[in-house]
Amino acid sequence: MARSTGWFITPIGDVNTCHDAGAVCSVGSRGDSYDNALAESTIGLYKTELIHRRGPWKGLDDVGIATMEWVDWYNNRRLHSACNDLPPAEFEALYRTKINPTILTAAS
Repeated sequence: MARSTGWFITPIGDVNTCHDAGAVCSVGSRGDSYDNALAESTIGLYKTELIHRRGPWKGLDDVGIATMEWVDWYNNRRLHSACNDLPPAEFEALYRTKINPTILTAAS
């Protein structure tokens, strides 16, 4: 038996197992409108910038390679205003060196 949780179908057994263990299932939100908002926003951006703009696609391999390239751009070269106009990976590296400067030092 399954129950619908919006976009997902979750087996009742999984829900009961989570409940019995005292855990909250990761599918579905608990009383707010922000469930999966970041993921949905990123997926929308991915579809707009890559899938629709560069399609039609010849096959899944083409989509897979293009997706890896897009993710690399998204994390390593895309300038983000919330990161002082730095790519997210560079911003995170700078942050990590500030909280623990030994992270990026050469190994002995």
